[in-house]
Amino acid sequence: MRTHNEKMSIYHGMASAVAQNTSNSYIPIFAMTILGATNYQVGLISSLPPLITLLMTLPAAILLNRAFEQKRLVAFSVLAARFVFLLIAFISYVPGSFGSWLLLALIAAMSVPNTMANMGWQSFIGNIIEETRRAQFFSDRNRLLTVVGLFVTLTIGIVMKDITANRIAYQILFMFTFVVGVVELYFLLKHDEPVRERNVENKRAMDWSIFKNNKYVLFLIVALVFNFGWQMAWGIFNIYNVRYAEATIFWISMFNVANMIAQILSFSFWRKWSQKYGNMSVFVWVAFGMSTAPLLMVLSTNLYYLVAMSFISGLFVSGTVLILFNLLLENSPQEVRTYCITTYNVLLAVIAFSSPQIGIWLLETYSMETAMYLSTAVRFSAAVGFLVLYIVRKMREKSLASY
Repeated sequence: MRTHNEKMSIYHGMASAVAQNTSNSYIPIFAMTILGATNYQVGLISSLPPLITLLMTLPAAILLNRAFEQKRLVAFSVLAARFVFLLIAFISYVPGSFGSWLLLALIAAMSVPNTMANMGWQSFIGNIIEETRRAQFFSDRNRLLTVVGLFVTLTIGIVMKDITANRIAYQILFMFTFVVGVVELYFLLKHDEPVRERNVENKRAMDWSIFKNNKYVLFLIVALVFNFGWQMAWGIFNIYNVRYAEATIFWISMFNVANMIAQILSFSFWRKWSQKYGNMSVFVWVAFGMSTAPLLMVLSTNLYYLVAMSFISGLFVSGTVLILFNLLLENSPQEVRTYCITTYNVLLAVIAFSSPQIGIWLLETYSMETAMYLSTAVRFSAAVGFLVLYIVRKMREKSLASY
């Protein structure tokens, strides 16, 4: 039997899945086909949000730590972020190349409330979902949200099959995103948040003692390397699909649909494995699987082949989505969890800003193949890092058990 908060979290997640799948997936192709964005600008679509996140993380952490009701901050931050899509809907009427730069400016502006929403949700959900239920809950939630995203993406792909270059279609898409944002606001406010005790002492903006926790620090290092390799390919994947494989919005949707179907089929698999063998041991396999995606993707521009590769990639994306967040919570001491999450997000923002730009630089300086191969190499090295981390911890546990 699900608790009230679990139900509200699922309902909010469903609305969020609709909003994200009617907007984020189609911004790069909108930028390239409607606004005529350059490769550098396409790379900035992935890089700008993390840069703003980096600048906003500390102020957001201070507000969240001092807030008595985090859900209100999260809810209205989500609505503010969705409102920006109303403005994006009309960018196509801006003359010349200025439209592409205006899009980037609005994406940067949207990242301010998004930072608050994402950080707040991570801390908020970690406090209202019991640790013993997290694996089961997040597995079920992610699978259901993926089904919703699959339906939305498939519908968009079919409806917009022959109107990839139609600006009105994108306007309708982005305006609908704002409407769904209102629904997100409603379900976020319906959560029951535990009353936070008033503390007369001012909370510190940062607790540096978290860096004395070796368990957290080692996880942080390996996780950041993994994210560097993962996000390094985000911008060049979009460029490869649209400019090299010449995929239309229908095929972009099919890539996403294949990826989501694979996630739906594999969520329960990863959940059962993580519950049986532990999050760290299972994530080792996930990380190795993720390392193959750039290498396999660049082997062909055949659209049917790319659909198949998107399916294979989705098998491991589901494990990443499910387990990596659980690992962050698992390796963050509860009494300083907000500071641990804040630190993770700050450093992740640095990685997420720089890595797509490095990917674009490798593409422009060398070749698409070089950029993809290096992404695979970094991901593979991170997988080895998780394996070493797992082995060392197991050996330590056995050593302690022998006394």
